[in-house]
Amino acid sequence: MKKNEKKEQTAPHRNNPNVLGLRADVVEQRITDTLETNYMPYAMSVIVSRAIPEIDGFKPSHRKLLYTMYKMGLLNGARTKSANIVGQTMRLNPHGDAAIYDTMVRLSKGYGALLHPFVDSKGNFGKVYSRDMAWAASRYTEAKLAPICAELFRDIDSDTVDFVDNYDNSMKEPALLPTTFPNILVSANQGIAVGMASQICGFNLAEVCDTTVAWLRDPEHDLLSTMPAPDFPTGGEIIYDRAQMENIYRTGRGSFKVRARWRYIQKENIIEIYEIPYTTTSEAIIDKVAELIKTGKIREINDMRDETDLSGLRLAIDLKRGADPDKLMQKLFRMTTLQDAFPCNFNILVAGNPRVMGVGEILEEWTAWRIECIRRRVFFDLNKKKEKLHLLKGLERILLDIDRAIDIIRNTELESEVVPNLMMGFGIDQTQAEFVAEIKLRNINREYILKRTSETEELERDIEELESIVNNRRKLKAIIIDELKAISKKYGTPRKTGIVYASEIEEPDEDEQVEDYAVTLFLSREGYFKKITAQSLRMSSEQKYKDGDGLAVSFESTNRAELLFLTDKQQMYKARVSDFEDGKASVLGIYLPTRLKMDEGESVIAMIDPGDYKKHLLLMFENGKAARIELSAYETKTNRRKLVGACSDKSPVKAVMLIGEEFDVACYSSDGRAMIFNTAQLQPKTSRSTQGVAVMSLKAKRVLEKAMPLKDSDIQNTARYRVRSIPAAGALIKGEDRAEKQLSLMDE
Repeated sequence: MKKNEKKEQTAPHRNNPNVLGLRADVVEQRITDTLETNYMPYAMSVIVSRAIPEIDGFKPSHRKLLYTMYKMGLLNGARTKSANIVGQTMRLNPHGDAAIYDTMVRLSKGYGALLHPFVDSKGNFGKVYSRDMAWAASRYTEAKLAPICAELFRDIDSDTVDFVDNYDNSMKEPALLPTTFPNILVSANQGIAVGMASQICGFNLAEVCDTTVAWLRDPEHDLLSTMPAPDFPTGGEIIYDRAQMENIYRTGRGSFKVRARWRYIQKENIIEIYEIPYTTTSEAIIDKVAELIKTGKIREINDMRDETDLSGLRLAIDLKRGADPDKLMQKLFRMTTLQDAFPCNFNILVAGNPRVMGVGEILEEWTAWRIECIRRRVFFDLNKKKEKLHLLKGLERILLDIDRAIDIIRNTELESEVVPNLMMGFGIDQTQAEFVAEIKLRNINREYILKRTSETEELERDIEELESIVNNRRKLKAIIIDELKAISKKYGTPRKTGIVYASEIEEPDEDEQVEDYAVTLFLSREGYFKKITAQSLRMSSEQKYKDGDGLAVSFESTNRAELLFLTDKQQMYKARVSDFEDGKASVLGIYLPTRLKMDEGESVIAMIDPGDYKKHLLLMFENGKAARIELSAYETKTNRRKLVGACSDKSPVKAVMLIGEEFDVACYSSDGRAMIFNTAQLQPKTSRSTQGVAVMSLKAKRVLEKAMPLKDSDIQNTARYRVRSIPAAGALIKGEDRAEKQLSLMDE
């Protein structure tokens, strides 16, 4: 009986979804609805409140940190521990102490990421040009605001910007900082949001201020004449292309090249690199150079060291005897990040909306915003002066009869009636009466009141002037111009990044940068490639292959030569012999589909040395057709590595041969026939997609099995198989002509 009861108790649980960890109230929801309700708010938060800078040049994290330091009195006070600043900033920034300290590091003078740092730091704050140099913990370092921060907070208490609640509504913080110069262009900024990003390079402060002044005076001003290019705190040299820079200034998108600065110390036979591009690090450069030395692509270097110390960055390269430093640096510029591209994406939040703008648009938006800041400041000062004038007008009334005012106060029984009695006695309003009532007893004398009321005329003049400014755009612009001139004079510094015109740089011949020597190239049937020097080949000539694999083609070449690889997917891949490492006969070699990043299942069917691209390419198809294509059809002016549609896809390619001088070709069909024709019988085509012309007439279900130069075949009786015209069926192969040889793809 108990067993039955137990079964009855446990049976219902099998069908109970709650027992299995499922909810009975789960409802289906479209994935698009889920993305809209859950993901979109996150995406918008990242775009608007985290990753994209606003028109004042700051992200929210920067603004919260600097405002906290300002409220801590660190603009004019002494430094304090960074940990203290981080802790105070958490009242505005809820993202944690590590994120806040990282923000402080990037804004610091010690780190050196900005042309004009906002944090005056003391201690180890790392370096922007070092990947591995870690900064000290916040409890060890100290900081205060740099003097230029006075321009960020000027008149912030004069209602120049809006204030909003912090994340827990316990205090107010500025929505923007009233920067008196276009900090958005001066301070480099990078941010990755959701579906968009921002990359803003820094410009020289003096150039930005001068350009803004010139633009305010003349909207048609040529920006490049006063602000020719960006400026970076790490120095280096910009390879200047005016057309390229004009495009960036106009659209806010594009890129330009920056390269390192170096000098050759002949006495020590070393190259000293003392400035590197803003986009790289010293460790990344050293790692890449070490890789190039290891793979044999650079042979002029004995050693490379990082000798950076307190005096600044220094990378030392020990040269081998006889090495040319200029040629070596050209090679390093080409193969390492000693020359790098800086991508520009001037994506800025304007009124809560992200916009990619050119430099002119940025200046226009900043000017409009700054004019509004000054107008609000003027309006604030105007109201203050009007309030003071109003109070002084009340004092003038008191001046008429001070004794009467004293008498009214003395004879008033209740304190609450003092202000109403003064209002009735002198015909003044409550605000004026309150001011009079609060005057100290020692100040109730004619001298004090005359001094106060003498300010009336000055106040009236000031009010009149402020009223003429508040709605006058021309006068507001004049104020901006005066402020920018003062900032440029006080904080402006010379450019750190030099400008080298692209037309003045002698581009080295790429072939001269590659060491040239004789090599023998091997390609196996399964796509394994070897490049073996003559010395290595003499030591061991026996080639190693995988089981079932073997040699497909081999020929001699040089390290500077180009190679073309045709695949069974009608694609041509271009490479240089120097792109491959020197190998040995005892290794399998380099698997080309992987190295050349071929498509899945794609295989190499031919390796071609194009030389000067003056020859022709002969393709023999399975359907008996042949195509003679000018090799120049595969020559590319750019560094494109992959050419789609290299040949017709109507039939598989069975043989590939180069035509320098005309020669005889032997073709074999699957029904035991052979024929010989001369390449002169084929007309060259310029189109790669040509299907060719019929060469061998084939019966139904018969195919062309192979083709090769006649000299590589075993045909003895050539007259039997030679044809005068094509297409032809050929002749049945006799016994003495049946021996088969290895297919060769060597040049005639």
